[in-house]
Amino acid sequence: MSAGTAAAGASGQDARHGKISPGEIAIGVIIGRTSEFFDFFVYAIASVLVFPKVVFPFVDPLTGTLYSFAIFALAFVARPIGSLIFMAVDRAYGRGIKLTIALFLLGGSTAAIAFLPGYETVGMASAVLLALFRIGQGLALGGAWDGLASLLALNAPEKRRGWYAMIPQLGAPLGLMVASALFAYFVYALPAADFLGWGWRYPFFVAFAINVVALFARLRIVVTPEYERLFETRDLQPAPVMDTVRQEGRTIVIGAFAPLASFALFHMVTVFPLSWVFLFTEEGPYRFLLIEVIAAAFGVLAIIASGLIADKVGRRTLLGFSAAAIAAYSGFAPQLLDAGELGELAFMVLGFILLGLAFGQSSGAVSSSFSPTHRYTGSALTSDLAWLVGAGFAPLVALLLSANFGLISAGAYLLSGAICTLLALWINKGLAGSMN
Repeated sequence: MSAGTAAAGASGQDARHGKISPGEIAIGVIIGRTSEFFDFFVYAIASVLVFPKVVFPFVDPLTGTLYSFAIFALAFVARPIGSLIFMAVDRAYGRGIKLTIALFLLGGSTAAIAFLPGYETVGMASAVLLALFRIGQGLALGGAWDGLASLLALNAPEKRRGWYAMIPQLGAPLGLMVASALFAYFVYALPAADFLGWGWRYPFFVAFAINVVALFARLRIVVTPEYERLFETRDLQPAPVMDTVRQEGRTIVIGAFAPLASFALFHMVTVFPLSWVFLFTEEGPYRFLLIEVIAAAFGVLAIIASGLIADKVGRRTLLGFSAAAIAAYSGFAPQLLDAGELGELAFMVLGFILLGLAFGQSSGAVSSSFSPTHRYTGSALTSDLAWLVGAGFAPLVALLLSANFGLISAGAYLLSGAICTLLALWINKGLAGSMN
């Protein structure tokens, strides 16, 4: 089906529906974000359970996991470059073409990992190929920015902006729940040799299929004439990246640091604890993957609650309060990972509740702070920078610190993110005013 055919069909549906509502935009946002986060977590879980043994069997498990996390970070380094490339595609050929290329690159890179040969077959070429595929994922994620989150925030009713701001963030716990449950099934159902031989590859095939579904679901929205007009009237059009950086550099940097506490916590309760439990306890991964599913469900509820709370007290107040709570959490919670099953469950559930409250309001927090001309590109660059600084290296740094200095050092790393958020909220008076 061509983009033109999709546009025609969707346009007719829009005509039947009448005026486009925030609810319709929200559906596209949730589908898109869930598919992206599912890809994200499938790779993250494999970085702990699979790649150290398949790609790096020549080193000890800790070193192999650190190598895997280093490759994991490459996507976050490549993501801003992807934004640079695909913004040019957007300006030249349109949002639909950009999104199609980006999501096929994302799905293709993910599916390619499913066919990755191990070290025993091709030697170090296995690590090189994994790094190239991971860079492909990062470039694609930069191009997958569709502007729907900003469009949703700008079209939300004035007194419900917090509610609509949390909707894109639901994709994170939903994606984790599906990815963790899928890996838990294969870990439980297969002998270790079969899981490492072929079982781990199936979640990557599923990720490709989900990307194809998400592509058509999002194209059905973004390429329709009604939505194109809505993007134009809301000034959500791509601007040159370098010009945006020159004009809006301060807003981009402050906007990236404002949600740093939640982005640092994001990996501290998703990727890092799985690696710690797998490497430094006697338990297998199956039970902890189920704990992740349970904790992520609490995260969904907390994200929903963040929308209600933000509309009552203001987004800046909630971000500041949650950053302070994350700072307190960092002082005691990581040690719970060494306190047995109940300690692990407490660490995960409490962490996901705090993550939901903070992460739930990090989407679109600076959209209205940008000038109309640079809002679309500026929001994309802010997101890229926030993920790079706050999350890209978090699993690597947290595991490296914890392995050498104990779990208390991982808490110190998380504390630094909370401090950065509080400083960013204090410094940026203009942003503070726009988020209230």
